[in-house]
Amino acid sequence: MFNKFLSDVSLPAISAGFIAVLVGFASAMAIVFQAAQAAGASQAMIVSWVWALGWGMGIACIGFSLYYKRPIIIAWSTPGAALLATSLTNINIEQAIGVFVFVACLILITGLSGLFDTLTKRLPLPIAGAMLAGILLQFGLGIFSALKASPLLVGIMFLVFIVSKRLLPRYAIMLVLLAGVGTAYWQKSLLFEVLELSLASPIWVTPTFSLSHIIGIGIPLYIVTMTSQNIPGVAILKSSGYGAQPISPLLSGTGLINLFFAPFGGFTFNLAAITAAICTSEEAHPDPHKRYIAGVSTGFFNILAGIGGATVVSLFAAFPQALIAALAGLALLSTIGNSLVTATEQPQYRDSAIVTFLVTASGVSFLGIASAFWGLIFGLCTHFALRQYKRV
Repeated sequence: MFNKFLSDVSLPAISAGFIAVLVGFASAMAIVFQAAQAAGASQAMIVSWVWALGWGMGIACIGFSLYYKRPIIIAWSTPGAALLATSLTNINIEQAIGVFVFVACLILITGLSGLFDTLTKRLPLPIAGAMLAGILLQFGLGIFSALKASPLLVGIMFLVFIVSKRLLPRYAIMLVLLAGVGTAYWQKSLLFEVLELSLASPIWVTPTFSLSHIIGIGIPLYIVTMTSQNIPGVAILKSSGYGAQPISPLLSGTGLINLFFAPFGGFTFNLAAITAAICTSEEAHPDPHKRYIAGVSTGFFNILAGIGGATVVSLFAAFPQALIAALAGLALLSTIGNSLVTATEQPQYRDSAIVTFLVTASGVSFLGIASAFWGLIFGLCTHFALRQYKRV
């Protein structure tokens, strides 16, 4: 078994895992800091949150990917962190941890019940693909926004991407990363002065429970995590050819891991969306059966991030924002294209898929729930309405 694992290891898959962690931490760690500060966490506690998130995501990615031989990527809930950043200001850290424990129990119960698995199996693939395309559209557009901000850096990265896709397609994203870092170093735009050498230490916080906080913060956090993260995460797996993947065991596993790491600051764990698209794409490996190495790689780098704590976070902060934006967009380019093909190739779903795509891409939100969920609702309603109309 170990020899099989070694034979499946490839540089593009390892690179995909590193890029997934880089994009995840660099794009959303600031929101996690804001959430921790809103709860009154000290600097040491904030580092403990990084430790808990890194280890929790790492263990889940490695365990699930090795067991299922698929790139199962587990991440923290970025929309959840944004919700916490605005909701935790009037409670203490012990009550915040109590909310995290409550949400972990809800996710565990959801997984054990099997209800979520049943619902997602009924999700039409074209609508799932349209939702995914809508989620990822901004990342594709981000390439050219970054090009305007840093024309030389992003221009070189884009040129390397085009050339390597023609000559060395398996190594395209890895070469883009190297070109971006090399160009940033030459431009002296790598912020080495922000680097901080320190290891993370976990800090246990005993939770306390408040019914008002559980209802006012815990329930919305659970809903946001399920609708804005887990549903798009399922769409990623479906559109990448892993539609047979059972979801309930993943939810049960993430719930258990969440329960363990919650007292240390691990607020929520869920199926990844954006970073999962990087690891499930052809850039990770042409063979879908060998892309699980990207999941294992993601887990490994997440654990390193957890161990390194502030050091790793500061390392990610040293990269220019234009580099991160261009790297994420280029890594997701083929996934955006495949999602659009999936969304529009079946005529009977085309109208509802376009509605799903447009609502999701618009970024509109109601009741504090992100556009991905509403895109799904509008698309499904359109599909069923048109189907009923045609029957009449």
